[in-house]
Amino acid sequence: MGVGNILEMQGICKDFPGVHALSDVDLTVQRGEIHAIVGENGAGKSTLMKILSGAYRRDRGQIVFRGQPVEIRDPLDAQALGIAIIYQEFSLAPHLSAGANIFIANEPRGHLPGFIDHRKIHSESTRLFAQLGVDIDPAVEVRRLSVCQQQITEIARALFLATNLLVMDEPTSALPEDEVRLLFTVIRRLKAEGMTVLYISHNLDEVFEIAERITVLRDGVRIDTVPTATSNREAIIRMMVGRDVARTQARSEVALGNEALRVAGLSRAGALDNISFSLRRGEILGIGGLLGAGRTELLRCIFGADRKHAGSVSVGGQPVEIRQPLDAVRAGIGFVPEDRKQQGLFLGLAVRANLTAACLDRVATRGFVRRRAEAELVDHYIRSLDIRVSSQEQRAVNLSGGNQQKVILSRWLALEPKVLLLDDPTRGIDVGARASIHGLIKDLADQGLGVIFVSSELPELLEICDRILVMAAGQLVAEFPRSEATQEKILLHATGTVRSEGFAP
Repeated sequence: MGVGNILEMQGICKDFPGVHALSDVDLTVQRGEIHAIVGENGAGKSTLMKILSGAYRRDRGQIVFRGQPVEIRDPLDAQALGIAIIYQEFSLAPHLSAGANIFIANEPRGHLPGFIDHRKIHSESTRLFAQLGVDIDPAVEVRRLSVCQQQITEIARALFLATNLLVMDEPTSALPEDEVRLLFTVIRRLKAEGMTVLYISHNLDEVFEIAERITVLRDGVRIDTVPTATSNREAIIRMMVGRDVARTQARSEVALGNEALRVAGLSRAGALDNISFSLRRGEILGIGGLLGAGRTELLRCIFGADRKHAGSVSVGGQPVEIRQPLDAVRAGIGFVPEDRKQQGLFLGLAVRANLTAACLDRVATRGFVRRRAEAELVDHYIRSLDIRVSSQEQRAVNLSGGNQQKVILSRWLALEPKVLLLDDPTRGIDVGARASIHGLIKDLADQGLGVIFVSSELPELLEICDRILVMAAGQLVAEFPRSEATQEKILLHATGTVRSEGFAP
C-alpha cells in the first residue's frame, strides 16, 4: 500500500442475480484528500460504497485500510475503523433534537441508572458544530432545520464516531446554491483537519470545484482515476458514458398552439399568493426560484395534491374544478413529483404495474385486466423511451434513477395528457439519462404537449425552456422569454434583490 494512501480496494467484485454490479474494481484513496467517484446510474458507485460501509459483502477482492487488510462484514465493522457514509436519503429522526440525533444509540449515561446526560449531549454537540464552523442549536428538532443543516448534523454524527473516512452520497442534490457553498466550506474544513472525503455526485461542475481526484466507473468497471487539475468535464463525460455527450442546446424557436392551461389567482395559505399565468400547447414553461419559493407547492396545487384556498384552473379553455388528483387526471393533467421514490413509484412493484397504475382502464374489460394488451402497452413505452430493464417484471427499486424517472413519465404519457407538470425531473440522475430526458421533453412539446418544468438548476431552465417564470416567497415576481433570460436576472429576482416594475402575472 502506498505510504500516502488511507484506502485501497483491490479487485472488488459483486454479483446480484442476473447482474454483474462490480467487476475487479480498484480504488485508491490518499490520506486527507477529497476524492470524487462519478458514473452513470447503475455504474456501481453505490454498490462499491455499500461494500466499504459494510451494507453489502463483497464476493471477491481485498480491502486495505490504513495499511492493514481488513474485513468489513457489517456497518459496525466500518464504524470501528472510522468509516462513515452519509446517504442521499438522511437517516435522522425528525422529531428528535439535533444533539439527540448525533448521539443516538450512543447516549452518555447520567449520574443515576437509566438516565441520559443531556447536558453532555448539548455541550459535545455544540463543540462538534463549532468544529464544523456552523452555529446550529443542538436543542432544535431536526425537522425544523434546513436541508443543509440536516446534512451537517449527519456529518457531526460521523465526527462523533471518530471518522477517518467520510463518504458523502449526492450531498447537494436537494440544496439551493447558498447552502451548497456552506456545505463546501464545511467539507474543506474537514480536509484541513486531516479528514478524507469520498464525494459521489452527478453534478460535474461541483466535482471539479471540490475534488482533487476523480475516479470514473462505467458498467461496474473502473475506467480511470485522474487528477481534477489535468482533466475537464467533457473528458469525464466521455469516460462515464463511452461516447461524446454534448451539452443540451437551447430549444429552437417553435410555433406554439392554443392555450393549454390557465391558472388565475391561485392561492394557498402560507404557500401561494395570487398566482396567475397561462401555458400554450407546445410550450415548455420553466419555473425558477430558491428552495421554499413555492415551486413544488404550485404544481401540487394545480394537480390537486394540495387544496387551493382561492383561484381557478382552466384546461384547453374550459374551467375545471380540481379537488383531488383524480380530477386533474380526468382533465388531462399529468404530474411527475420531485421525490420519485417516495411520491412517484411503487418501489416494490414491477415496472409493468408501475407503468399502468394510472391507465388500467385502457387495458381492462369489465374490470378485468387484459394481460396481453397490458404487456403490449408496457413494451411500447419501454422501447419508445429506451427504458433499460431486464423484463417488465423487474422491480422498480432495482432500476437506475434515470430509468425510474422514465417509468413515471411513461405512466403519464400512457394517459395522453394535455398538460404535463414536471418537478425537478432530472434531480439525481446522470448526465446521459439527463440528456435523454431533455430530448424526450422537447419531442413531447413538439407534438403539442404543454409542459411546466421546475428545476433547481438555472442552466437547465435556460437550456430547455421557452419562457421562464420566477417565484419568491409564494409569489410570481418576474417573467422572461428565453431570449432575455440569464442566470443573473433570475437570481436577482428570486432573492428579492430586484423586483420587476409593473410586473403583473
